[in-house]
Amino acid sequence: MVETRESVTAKLCSFARAFHSNIGSNKIFDDYLAYDLMGKDEYEEIGQLIQNDFDAEKSDINFTFASKKIVNRLNRYITPIPLSRIAFAERELNLFAQHHGKCQYVICGAGMDTFAFRNDNPDIEVFELDHPDTGRYKRRRIRELEWIIPDNLRFVPIDFSKDDMSERLLSSGYDPEIPTFFAILGVSYYLTLSVFEETIRKISSLCEAESKVVFDYPDETTLRGQSAERVHTLADITEKLGEKMLHGYSYKEVYAVLERHGFEIEEHETPQMIQMQYFKNRSDMAAFENINFILAYKESAS
Repeated sequence: MVETRESVTAKLCSFARAFHSNIGSNKIFDDYLAYDLMGKDEYEEIGQLIQNDFDAEKSDINFTFASKKIVNRLNRYITPIPLSRIAFAERELNLFAQHHGKCQYVICGAGMDTFAFRNDNPDIEVFELDHPDTGRYKRRRIRELEWIIPDNLRFVPIDFSKDDMSERLLSSGYDPEIPTFFAILGVSYYLTLSVFEETIRKISSLCEAESKVVFDYPDETTLRGQSAERVHTLADITEKLGEKMLHGYSYKEVYAVLERHGFEIEEHETPQMIQMQYFKNRSDMAAFENINFILAYKESAS
């Protein structure tokens, strides 16, 4: 699996959610705790990064960024993906919890996710998997904010390049017999198909029938000559920040990976469907032309 140390692109996604919550209109998703958890200093740092054309060396602690100077760039190249995918994932999670009652939510590469502090359902046991460094930083921010850590939240420090996901989860109180909803958001962009498949294999080994997994992925049109300008621009931005995007997967490849490990696709949100569901009649932002969402469920053993 991929290393999930808090990256610059992860910080960009946190910033996008915070910015949209603070000043966005007709909200797609309101992550009203994102700014607090991120903190003023880091929020300012990422705002300046965007304003300075993603050149970190131009940032200056003596200045502040201007929202009006970054809003168009942010809404064109960054915001649409993290807002729509978290809206999709948490909608499906809530439906899953309504159906099953007591359940588990495993967030792979949780970063600065705020679900556990926005959640009012005590029947959802939350497991946040992330690199120990990211986890320490997040817990420090929580202490500084004097937030109370919910009884149903488990922090699971893990170095995915070295540690066994099963062992780390099981030692943290995870129960394989309880219906579980796994989220792998913002990860597939930087993985080969074989590495992504290994992630799915590990998840399959950890759960019983009816458990689900949700993820977003760039399709096979990514970085082709005929793909949209902003698809290439976003790839250039992430590479500039040290995180190179790969070429994406076809739906056929994704279907085959899931099928090999006992999953059946329940929902496939295409770019056109994402546009209709989250961005219809909006002029400020639009769904990315190459990004898809998948919700899959674990089949019963035959």
